[in-house]
Amino acid sequence: MARGGKIRVGLIFGGRSGEHEISIRSARSVVDAIDRSRFELTLIGIDVSGSWHLYSDDGFRLLAQGGAAAAVTEVVPISGSDGRNLVNVSRPESPVPPLDVVFPILHGPYGEDGTIQGLLELADLPYVGSGVLGSAIGMDKDVQKRLLRDSGIPIVPFVAATASRWAAEPEEIEQCALALGLPLFVKPANLGSSIGISKVTAAGRLRGAIEGAFAYDTKVIIERGIDAREIECSVLGNDDPRASVPGEIEPGAEFYNYEAKYDADSHARLIIPAPLTPVLVARVRDLAVRTFQTIECAGMARVDFLLDRRTSDLYVNELNTIPGFTSISMYAKLWEASGVPYRELITRLIDLALERHEARARIGSARRRKTRARRERLTTDDPDEY
Repeated sequence: MARGGKIRVGLIFGGRSGEHEISIRSARSVVDAIDRSRFELTLIGIDVSGSWHLYSDDGFRLLAQGGAAAAVTEVVPISGSDGRNLVNVSRPESPVPPLDVVFPILHGPYGEDGTIQGLLELADLPYVGSGVLGSAIGMDKDVQKRLLRDSGIPIVPFVAATASRWAAEPEEIEQCALALGLPLFVKPANLGSSIGISKVTAAGRLRGAIEGAFAYDTKVIIERGIDAREIECSVLGNDDPRASVPGEIEPGAEFYNYEAKYDADSHARLIIPAPLTPVLVARVRDLAVRTFQTIECAGMARVDFLLDRRTSDLYVNELNTIPGFTSISMYAKLWEASGVPYRELITRLIDLALERHEARARIGSARRRKTRARRERLTTDDPDEY
């Protein structure tokens, strides 16, 4: 714990994915809003090559403005018996203050997919958000959709294809996809921020869309396009999660693509709360929590829905375990509309991370005691009995 009894929070941002810049934007909002009377920040940036660096507040702000921070310290994460979490690469003997909890704001592969979560588990560090399993399922749209479908949660019909299968039998995959009906949406299975997504309105353009998606991932999904309203709902909690009021996105484009989400000139509109009937509001919130629990999430997630304009059928499109986290991102704005302002939201997420770690530590401690007792019995009992 830092001086003054503050909790030392390691904010990890950047990363190796195509969403590197979006992660820095999210981190900047956390830096600006976190309660400094309770938390002390350690800023840890992962560059596009995968190297870890410590940033000062000034260095981070320069980076967030598009500059290059000078004199950053390269570190490596460890699981040390002396309580250390990070080691200075150039000066291993120089201690880096230990972290109490980690807030990973890493979008996409190598951050939102269970990899960083596994590393933090090995280091026995509390961290914000879902664990290894929930993060991995949340990242892989194919696995996520199959699990939701098998749990009775409505999804849009889709097919998935790996790069090796596409190379061996492209015609068969095209036929299976076209059987869903046009239009189609083609997406990399393991990416976010609408990167690599394309809408296909003619059969002759399907192959190019699939090959374009394979530029971002070794697996793609192809799903039936429906004329739908885009509804989103935020979820917060661990074992007893709750859902925010739903919001609606009017993309201002053919669909909610990368440019609609992040360009300064975007015409996308966020409507909060979404203009829905009370029955639909209740259904969205119920399905959001069910989806969160089915995928075994923790801490936070944003669940995206498609509401068919013609039939009013509601489908879960996908769940994001580390959604965009700026103060104007949908996740935060939905909670603000639900009575949880951004600063308080950050505090709650850190508290949930510590709560989850403490609960698992108690279980681990009890398991270790039972193991020791069993070993003692085996060494003291009459060996002839075995």
